[in-house]
Amino acid sequence: MIPEREMAHKYLLKICKIYIVPNELQGKGEDNLNSKKRNRYAYFYIAPFFIVFLIFSLFPILYSFVLSFCNMDVLSGKFTFIGLENYQRMIESGYFFQTILNTLLIWIMSIIPQLTIAFVLSLILSNKWFRGKFLLRNLYYFPNLVTPVTIGLLFGALFSYPGGAVNNIISTFGLEAVDFQNNPMLARIVIAIAICWKNFGFNIIYFTAGINSISEEVMEAAEVDGASAWQRITRITIPLMKPILIYVMVTSIIGGLQMFDESHLVFKSVPGDATWTMVKYMYESAFVRFQFGYGAAVAYGIFVIIAIFSVFSLLVTRDKKDDYGSKPKKSKKGGKA
Repeated sequence: MIPEREMAHKYLLKICKIYIVPNELQGKGEDNLNSKKRNRYAYFYIAPFFIVFLIFSLFPILYSFVLSFCNMDVLSGKFTFIGLENYQRMIESGYFFQTILNTLLIWIMSIIPQLTIAFVLSLILSNKWFRGKFLLRNLYYFPNLVTPVTIGLLFGALFSYPGGAVNNIISTFGLEAVDFQNNPMLARIVIAIAICWKNFGFNIIYFTAGINSISEEVMEAAEVDGASAWQRITRITIPLMKPILIYVMVTSIIGGLQMFDESHLVFKSVPGDATWTMVKYMYESAFVRFQFGYGAAVAYGIFVIIAIFSVFSLLVTRDKKDDYGSKPKKSKKGGKA
């Protein structure tokens, strides 16, 4: 009878293992339930962000997209669906493409000296023997803390005609005052200088961080091998800073194509609307002429232009297949290259 009881007892244990949860697993199940309850409370902490995002970001985006297909009567507030007429008007109008050209010219004239000055100063400030670099780094970054409205008014006063500070300096040398506002190219240069002065300190922070992240052993080894300072910069510093350079370039494109404050505030009017950028054209269409549907269409046109330039810059600056970390290519004879 004892063996039979033992067999019955083992059979019951097998049944219990199948249908009854052990105590250890029961404890784990309770912990899982408690963790799920705690995770539910976490949603309350992130809910305000999503609520603000839905109200102030997603809803305006969707609303403006619908508005771009309509014509809105400001007085009555009624919407009239007109299809793609706003987009057709934008494409057929040569003025929108003129604003694209103005934006690109101002951006190119500002980005080249901006990145050049920022990179050169970053090399100087990254030198461990240079004194006072912390103070200078903060001074260079200070213009980035100034509001764009203040910068626009400041440069408008500096380059005003005939009593601006720049013209006063020119007059001390016996030269005639320059009317920057009525010269389209000079007006673009002044706006480019304002943008460059504002943003180059921001790029110094990124470039300095990238240069300091390069191992000193690599630079010392290159110096021992006889590499000059120029070779160390072009063969080591710049290639290793490629991710930072790509980031700065993409963000500069996005920010440059959205320029508005400087072009709107430095000079009120320039012959041929030479300082009208894409965003200023959108602002004038929507909030001055009250053509909200057409202004929304221009906004999405700007979005497409920025997306195209951003993707193009990423394709141009992306790593090639034969960069570091890729498999070695095989030669025609069957060996490794």
